[in-house]
Amino acid sequence: MDSVNQDQAIVAEPLAHGERARFFTAAGFDGLDCLEATFRTHRYALHMHETYVIGGIFAGCETWMARGARRYGGPGDLCMVNPEDVHDGEPHGEGFRYRMTYPSVDLMRRLASEIAGRPVTETPYFPEPVVHDPGTVALFAGAFATLARGGDALAVEEQLLRAYGRVLIRHAVIRPAETATDRIARVTRLMRERHAEELSLDDLAAEAGLSRHHLIRAFRRETRMTPHAYLLSLRVQAARRRLRAGEAPAEVAAATGFCDQAHLTHAFKARFGVAPGAYRAGLHL
Repeated sequence: MDSVNQDQAIVAEPLAHGERARFFTAAGFDGLDCLEATFRTHRYALHMHETYVIGGIFAGCETWMARGARRYGGPGDLCMVNPEDVHDGEPHGEGFRYRMTYPSVDLMRRLASEIAGRPVTETPYFPEPVVHDPGTVALFAGAFATLARGGDALAVEEQLLRAYGRVLIRHAVIRPAETATDRIARVTRLMRERHAEELSLDDLAAEAGLSRHHLIRAFRRETRMTPHAYLLSLRVQAARRRLRAGEAPAEVAAATGFCDQAHLTHAFKARFGVAPGAYRAGLHL
């Protein structure tokens, strides 16, 4: 499935009293997406990202489903979501505060190459979604603090490189990227290429060489999502890219297969935690 950015994941519900979410980009670091948030009631819909999700919990407790198991993260816990890992997220108890970053696959491969002293073409993989690592979490906290006070790009780059270096050395394995079965891979490729079109189950089943019933079962087994949910995530990710290019939300909705801007807003916030307009505005901070 295609990813959403975290701005999109926050979109569906307005923030409750006492909640806040600040999305921004680290301009000198490949345009790295960052999110600092406090959630008391906000729940993320089941979604995925084309990037990694790496950061720390600083207060309270977050719970989420990942790879078929329920996870919990508290203060000092480091969270690591691999690209296209389907997950959700919600407060456990009275809420939580976290700081998350969304590094690209290319960025993590480059950093892994620097650490290994050789070209790394494989995709770094994090087998554990959450580990207790307060030292690394503190490095992310320092980077966010520097960004918040408008620190220079070199300082931010140094702090983030140290944080990601520790994450890769301590918690990653380097292995070829896992793929779905050939039939479902063909379907997801078709959906990526034609996500703005009105695709039917007949179209997808024909691409897979399966009946519609078997397609749905196989698709859920491989992705933990239905074809419709997967397509919606692809559209949200396409919307994110267009928003980053400066397009207006109404134009983006029409170009990415949403029936109207309200539908885009609902889907975007459910997956990224902020509305399309807020996400677009955050790009210029």
